[in-house]
Amino acid sequence: MDTADKSKAAIHEFFIQFLQQKEEYESRISASYLEDIRKHIGAEFSLNMTELHTIACIGEQEPINVTSIAEKMNLSKGNTSKIASKLLKAGWVRKAQLNDNKKEVYFRLTPAGKKLFAAHDELHTLEKQRMYEFLGRYSDAELELIKRLFADMVDFYR
Repeated sequence: MDTADKSKAAIHEFFIQFLQQKEEYESRISASYLEDIRKHIGAEFSLNMTELHTIACIGEQEPINVTSIAEKMNLSKGNTSKIASKLLKAGWVRKAQLNDNKKEVYFRLTPAGKKLFAAHDELHTLEKQRMYEFLGRYSDAELELIKRLFADMVDFYR
């Protein structure tokens, strides 16, 4: 095995380890801050990351319909409808209609959904700060390479 192949094998192994650590980290973070939210709003609930990000999408864009949520989150309309129904039933979102369009159903956050959205937004701000601190160890040229690598990975896994 030549040097390039050894490097590729090591990169692949690190990538797999990264994905596993990311999954564990998201589970820990999700459980931790959702527990904090339970304390604040006194509700029992169970959400996965997609559902949580759906609440964030609605909070950022409200009023928003299923089609727009699906497009913004790269989900199918069917899956988005199921998630919206669950969030509606749990009391995180409510249905709304625009005055000029009574046919189309839009979603807005309830007060509890707004609290969850705010907590989620705060977490993302903290994570962004953490990432910026981490990336501070790299030069501008290295950052450009990292940016290109991640952009290429996003395209590769589409």
